Amino acid sequence: MAYIQNGRHALRQIIKETNVQQSHDRLMQPLFYACQGIRYRKLDVILTTSIEKLGKAGETVKVAPGYFRNHLMPKLLAVPNIDKFAYLIKEQRKIYQPKEEEVQVVTKNVEDKSKVYEKAAYRLLNGRLVLRRSINVEKFRARSTKDDPIELRSPVTKDEIVAEVARQLCVQIDPENLHLPTPLETFGLFDVQLRMPKSIPLPEGRYNWTLKVKIRGK
Repeated sequence: MAYIQNGRHALRQIIKETNVQQSHDRLMQPLFYACQGIRYRKLDVILTTSIEKLGKAGETVKVAPGYFRNHLMPKLLAVPNIDKFAYLIKEQRKIYQPKEEEVQVVTKNVEDKSKVYEKAAYRLLNGRLVLRRSINVEKFRARSTKDDPIELRSPVTKDEIVAEVARQLCVQIDPENLHLPTPLETFGLFDVQLRMPKSIPLPEGRYNWTLKVKIRGK
């Protein structure tokens, strides 16, 4: 931005300091002489700023005389490709062109990723997911005994559990990480089996990873 501002300021100074010559019906600035009398071929101009689909700042491109005269030149987006302006643009780029910083990408190795997975697996194992759902009123009234399970109005699906795990436990998992053959349809506490990478060691005394899911009424 500093390069553009200072470059345009310098161009304005050159325009002001250059003698203006008299034409028959109007005054013409010296910069416009480069595009006078050339209507059937394109002009070589130097861009003072990057323009999409045209070029980058400092590049020499060919444009139509009318486009240069009516759009580029009034806004000081480009100047004629003559020695005076070519030297000015070159010197301005030396002073104000920003240097590109080298960006180093740090990649995690396999060991670091395993630690992240292991930490997430233990958070799921030691955590508890609590979901609140409405009951199925008709089936609730039709129960034969009070010990019968209370059914939900709508079952809890695998996708809902994945979304709640991300919201409540702050762990991102995929539906493939859950082993849930059928949706959960009743109130209660469930141990949902997890499918974790085999490289993660199981805690002593356990044979699989599980997630505790408790479903209760609203």
